[in-house]
Amino acid sequence: MNRKPGIFTRFAGAVSTGAGSPIASLLAFALVVVWAVSGPLFGFSETWQLVINTGTTIITFLMVFVIQSSQNRDTKIVQLKLDALIHATSGAKDKLMDLENMSDKDLEAFHNSFQQLATGAKTEIDERAAKKPRRRSTRAKHLGDPT
Repeated sequence: MNRKPGIFTRFAGAVSTGAGSPIASLLAFALVVVWAVSGPLFGFSETWQLVINTGTTIITFLMVFVIQSSQNRDTKIVQLKLDALIHATSGAKDKLMDLENMSDKDLEAFHNSFQQLATGAKTEIDERAAKKPRRRSTRAKHLGDPT
């Protein structure tokens, strides 16, 4: 089961990585500068404007699918790794491994139960902190602070 990803998957990953690089940003910026500087040469014509509009539209249209494909794959990989951690952790709820296939109502119920757990944990921490006597800091002792 150690197969390589398909051609499109490898292509999408490479394009996503390349598009997010500083070099790609610099190239895009340089292209816009060259286009803007060439405006007077072409008399700021409609064709001159059409070149940048068409180019950016086509690139954006194609990049949406490439980047979405790469993002979907990355999300699925992270989800599988989290599922493996949940499964390997004793006491964890195996039901959490299938959250992406649950209804919004069920997700909200899980969210509310975890909110209650978080509130209970915060209350417990606050109660422990209130019971624990406060120590004077070393700095306060050196400065002659009586507290």
